[in-house]
Amino acid sequence: MKLDNLFNTNLTKIKPNAIRAFDESASQVEGIIKLTLGQPDFNTPEHVKDAGIKAIQDNQTGYLSTPGDNRLRQAAANFVKEKYDLDYQWEDEVIVTVGATESLSTALQAICNSGDKIIVPSPYFTLYSSIIYLAGGEPIEVDTAANDFVMSPEMLKDTLEEHGDAVKGIILNYPTNPTGVNWTEEDAKAFADVLRDRPIFVISDEVYSELVYEEAHVSIAKYIREQTIVINGVSKSHAMTGWRVGLLFAPANIMSQLVKVHQNLVTTNSTISQLAAREALENGMNDAQPMREKYVMRRDYIYDFMTRLGFKIVKPSGAFYMFARIPEDLEQNSMDFCLDLAHSTAVAFVPGSAFGIGGESHVRLSYAASIDDIKEAMRRLEVFVKEKRENK
Repeated sequence: MKLDNLFNTNLTKIKPNAIRAFDESASQVEGIIKLTLGQPDFNTPEHVKDAGIKAIQDNQTGYLSTPGDNRLRQAAANFVKEKYDLDYQWEDEVIVTVGATESLSTALQAICNSGDKIIVPSPYFTLYSSIIYLAGGEPIEVDTAANDFVMSPEMLKDTLEEHGDAVKGIILNYPTNPTGVNWTEEDAKAFADVLRDRPIFVISDEVYSELVYEEAHVSIAKYIREQTIVINGVSKSHAMTGWRVGLLFAPANIMSQLVKVHQNLVTTNSTISQLAAREALENGMNDAQPMREKYVMRRDYIYDFMTRLGFKIVKPSGAFYMFARIPEDLEQNSMDFCLDLAHSTAVAFVPGSAFGIGGESHVRLSYAASIDDIKEAMRRLEVFVKEKRENK
């Protein structure tokens, strides 16, 4: 009996995660320096690790309630109020998820019916389109390259006019993966003016909110709270990627539906991880500050170095990614460039083609790596580029 044609048909629209696939391929190269994954090279703060250890020692290993630990949700509501001036009632407007990825899945499964369209500014984090497809929706990519990778209100208006009532939602991600570009308060207000009073959900992915360099983070939920679902977590802010703690914030009437999906996806998150995250948000509100300072130093080093080599870069103002356009005289698409770079010089970037339309001819590199690795990677890149030019 053959079952090959009996799977969920939405799976045919999904390809393996391009970032992970390229990272695994590059990992086979001996001595490779990988600037591929969004994995902070900092350790989880000691006081947070101690809280996780204590949870185990105190045998706090049973289930917590589906929405999550009460004190963690209180701490999360307080965190976003203190940091970003967002008001959420912890009892019915905050839930704890298994990382931001589950937050995305929960939000999209809650809002999507078959064929609903979700606007996705591109380049974008690769899982957005996959999760939309799994939820039965259809991603509508909007190329933002012409506007320095920030979607403008005019782009949004044009997209809404083209697709009409089929648009159910939009995913916004500022600061952005893969470009590191952030938007301004004026951008957020202008966007809100376009979306206000339209029957459209706004999913605002703000996991890099604590890694904003020059200006304060701005959430669109300040302006259109009633239709916004905010995603955040402690992975980037507290170097806790493996603890898998995400946070969802939404008005009570929306959250009452989100929690149904969350409950049926995972029941609840790990108790140990939640108690560690509680400590992070209660007593580590500014734990990201020393990381942020080092990220800025790394960003500036890479930006100056690669610009000198002829790469065109919109200087990142947040997150920890550089999205660089390959010099035209090197005449390679992003996949060929990254494969060549990895196998000839043992340096791994991610091909820009992994991030949707507008990504081709670019490479993404993560500077969530040590400065020593970054300097060596840049040295090797310079040798690679010079050899390419000499051999033309």
